[in-house]
Amino acid sequence: MSNYNQRGVFLQLLRPSIVSPKEVRVSMQFALKEEGYDPANREVTYSLLDSSTREAVSNDGGATFTMKTTPDVDGDGDIDAQDKAVMVALAKAYSKIINP
Repeated sequence: MSNYNQRGVFLQLLRPSIVSPKEVRVSMQFALKEEGYDPANREVTYSLLDSSTREAVSNDGGATFTMKTTPDVDGDGDIDAQDKAVMVALAKAYSKIINP
């Protein structure tokens, strides 16, 4: 996260399970960054607030993904198919990146 934007998404490509070698799992952590100050050490501190983690799973090498729970990512007050489509698109795009 930058100094200009206090919201962030951390993505992690997880290892496939031993049972399903074509499995692709993408972990997505959403958080808000809060800046503080530690007077004892005289340094700026950072902490993550309102952190939530979601996981998208594909059993066909990343062609299609499923998610158990989806947050309201577009801020319209309801969790619907569009929210899920955005999350699945993010997972699919990230799974294609070889060297992040």
